[in-house]
Amino acid sequence: MWEDSCEEGKTLLTPASISKLSLAFKNLIKDFPQELIHDVLIRLPIKPLVKCTSVCKSWRTIIKDPTFILTHLTHKRSFNTQNATHLLLLHTVFGEDLYHVLGKPHVEGFKEDLYSLHYDNSAFGEYCKIEFPIGLKQILVNQCFRMVASCNGLVCLSDDLELYAYSFVLWNPCVRKYVILPDPLVKYCSHGGYEATIGLGYDAVTNDFKVVRLATLIDVNERVYDCPTIAQVYSLAKGCWSRLRSDLPPCQICGCSSQAFVNGVLHWLALRLTDGAYSYFVLTFDVGVESFGEMMLPKNFKLDGSLALRLSVSGDKKSIALFARCQSVTDSFLDIWLMGEYCVEKSWTKLMILTPQGPERSLRGALCFRKSGEVVLAREDDLELVSVDLVSKQFKSLGVAGGQLCAVLPYEESLVLLDSKDAASY
Repeated sequence: MWEDSCEEGKTLLTPASISKLSLAFKNLIKDFPQELIHDVLIRLPIKPLVKCTSVCKSWRTIIKDPTFILTHLTHKRSFNTQNATHLLLLHTVFGEDLYHVLGKPHVEGFKEDLYSLHYDNSAFGEYCKIEFPIGLKQILVNQCFRMVASCNGLVCLSDDLELYAYSFVLWNPCVRKYVILPDPLVKYCSHGGYEATIGLGYDAVTNDFKVVRLATLIDVNERVYDCPTIAQVYSLAKGCWSRLRSDLPPCQICGCSSQAFVNGVLHWLALRLTDGAYSYFVLTFDVGVESFGEMMLPKNFKLDGSLALRLSVSGDKKSIALFARCQSVTDSFLDIWLMGEYCVEKSWTKLMILTPQGPERSLRGALCFRKSGEVVLAREDDLELVSVDLVSKQFKSLGVAGGQLCAVLPYEESLVLLDSKDAASY
């Protein structure tokens, strides 16, 4: 119970007193120059900024303005880059065992999946745990979502781990908001069987996030390389899918393939048949002009049916990298390649070859590059994540369980979706 009384050295505030103080504060900040308020707000971290939207209507208007949201992100990148906080987003899936069905992972005896943010530094300490929206769990067809990509604070999730499903989500865990995309054009009920992959990119010119979905229709009477691929783009700004008319090279996109978004371009691994011979290449998609292209893999890269390939963004985020893992009865190794100069085929360099001796003998595969240039890998025996220095070839345990299935992505906090009226809050 509130009382309007004074004790020795102590004053108890009544609701009326608080109301007066609140009014006085609002009158005070009204007199602040707008330029000064903007300059102060632009320097604040995400969580205090979200709280500031409840201070007054004028602050809420400033913070939710699309220009402010974009400026805050670019300011954070350019200001004090030496001491900037670099983060990695982890999605770990726990169960009893992992096996693959037609190239897709399946977690036997699924228990739970968790999301968490970690500092991308030597300690790899936990930055924070992330609460996953209950509303998204209720629309799942598969055991859990697949974490596809992260871009400017947005995380792209896809319900496509095993069964056909059509839930795609753009999620910003920092502001606790998400958007469920409408159903795409290609579905099993309308087109029959298909192989599909998706990617998330950002168009800096129009300040628009785009999800690209490539679906290759399966015809039992045709070779998969001769089957048509339907390309669609979802625009967050427009809130709808559109079908691309741009020419897509005849190829098979590696199902549930990892994507890499660099320099405004999406990259996927693809396979094609030319003159009776199979070859891998990198399929590209310029998010701004919405056109496809291709890049070659290293000339001395040998195609092997036992290889598991994965694309990654380089540690400095200026180029792409390739992880090639072989796990067969007769051979076992992990090659790490880097395209030193973006879009220059001759600049592909093999940085490291890991063979089954010493601590790396039980490595399950490479997950991503770190800011330092080290690579995060998962161990097979104890499911723990480790980091390897490609120069010294030293391994370091990160003290984090990777589960039966794990995805690790660089993550950057942002206010994206805070201004969206179509986004759901939780």
